[in-house]
Amino acid sequence: MGRIQTIGIIGFGALGSMYGAYLTEKLGKDRVFILADHDRIARYRKEKVYVNDKEYDLNFTETENCTCKPDLLIFAVKFGGFAAAVEEVRPLVKEDTVMISLLNGISSERILIEEFGPEHVLYCTAQGMDALKTGNHMYYRNMGTLWTGTADGTETDDVKAVDDVFSEAALPHEVHNDMLKRLWGKLLLNTGVNQAVTVYETDFGGVQKKGAPRDVMIAAMKEVIRVACAEGVSMSDDAYIYWVDLVDRLNPKGKPSMRQDMEAGRMTEVDLFSGTIRALGEKDGVATPVNDLLYLQIKRMESLLQMKKPEGKE
Repeated sequence: MGRIQTIGIIGFGALGSMYGAYLTEKLGKDRVFILADHDRIARYRKEKVYVNDKEYDLNFTETENCTCKPDLLIFAVKFGGFAAAVEEVRPLVKEDTVMISLLNGISSERILIEEFGPEHVLYCTAQGMDALKTGNHMYYRNMGTLWTGTADGTETDDVKAVDDVFSEAALPHEVHNDMLKRLWGKLLLNTGVNQAVTVYETDFGGVQKKGAPRDVMIAAMKEVIRVACAEGVSMSDDAYIYWVDLVDRLNPKGKPSMRQDMEAGRMTEVDLFSGTIRALGEKDGVATPVNDLLYLQIKRMESLLQMKKPEGKE
């Protein structure tokens, strides 16, 4: 991979719209493509896009009619739409395409590697942002940081190419030499804060002060550390402190993606968080009582949402 000229983003939720608007502003509309099917593109164009109350003119491109094969593909979809997104962009993948996924959890890179081969995939985590999307309006105060790299820390040409284009755009990012540990760190963060905020129906402010939501968040994080160690990922007993400090710096009025999904009546990514930790804990003989309770509670909340939906609505 030489210099990355073009970037395709599939998924247009909070992160997709934030990065799509930012990269377009920095690199130009001719280099950044917002990819989706015909119906979604028609809706995006009709509704327009506002990020921090500024309207953006983005390069919405139908995947079925796209003549450009981007050098870098960024997956910004939810897990429920990940498999469909993979199939949607498959015709756009060329010999030297590089892919990164902003998806939470530790599963998406494995899926991309299985579908396209390890030569196309870099590991990535998106951390520290407080993006909130309502309809066609997206707001954020903290853009956070994108961490990228290979599983073993090898500095490949693709790592450098992604680093170079993000540097060109002045996008907050870092190359990390232990991305598996970083992925587990993000999983620790999400398993704690996303689930605690959702179950207690609060915002980041609700876990930034003493009380049950904060206690549950930390307890869930500690279980992730024990499971990670059982999986061969080295994490210290107090690794959660770094992530709690990160949470404490977020906009107190902001809400994680899981809470936003619940409020919008959408299914959540609970299976990527406590669902993953419970399954691995059972396999490795590590007790996960806090995540067991969080998983069951969130599943109950999802069931209630489905019962409230009008007949025929998904």
